[in-house]
Amino acid sequence: MMITKCNHTFAHNLARSMRSAAVILVAALSLSGCVTALVAGAAIATVDILHDRRSAGEYVDDATIELTANNYLISSSEIRAAAHVTPVSWNGILLITGEIDDESTKQQIVEKLGNIDGVRQLVDETTIAGKSALLSRTNDAWITSKVKSRLLLKTGLDANRINVTTTRGSVYLMGIVSQQEADKATELTRQVKGVARVVRVFEYIENPEA
Repeated sequence: MMITKCNHTFAHNLARSMRSAAVILVAALSLSGCVTALVAGAAIATVDILHDRRSAGEYVDDATIELTANNYLISSSEIRAAAHVTPVSWNGILLITGEIDDESTKQQIVEKLGNIDGVRQLVDETTIAGKSALLSRTNDAWITSKVKSRLLLKTGLDANRINVTTTRGSVYLMGIVSQQEADKATELTRQVKGVARVVRVFEYIENPEA
């Protein structure tokens, strides 16, 4: 959509206001009982969403999907005991990674999360295995941090353009990117020590904005 020069400032301010309101809603859904945390979280998220290629509505939808998925994963002692699953939603694509004890529980989780309102595609990268050890999770967190830093320094693509999730050394990249951005991000991720494989869960656009 084209915006004339005289209306640019007004449109920009309006967009900022709408996004701020949306982010405050996300924070309110995610936090309870701590006013200070709510205000700080909303401020940080507002800055984040201004650099996001998703619309404010899509940002809120993804946050709601993740909240719903996480609530289900802790909804019963049986699921908590049998599964260590991380759900990440980006523009309606829900990625789930982690370990599940048995096939029956895996199918139950996949079916439930795939039917969450707003999920248009479920990418199941869970494995039938015991829960990963603390050392493995710590290593995954380190890899994620290194990949994010490398992407930001080498391409300027921060976590609001490319989401990075690491499970057992496998790095999952999500975002709305150009083919060139995807290829560059993949190559840089492969260069990080400890990365076993790179899985691209991208949506592609031809002419990304700066």
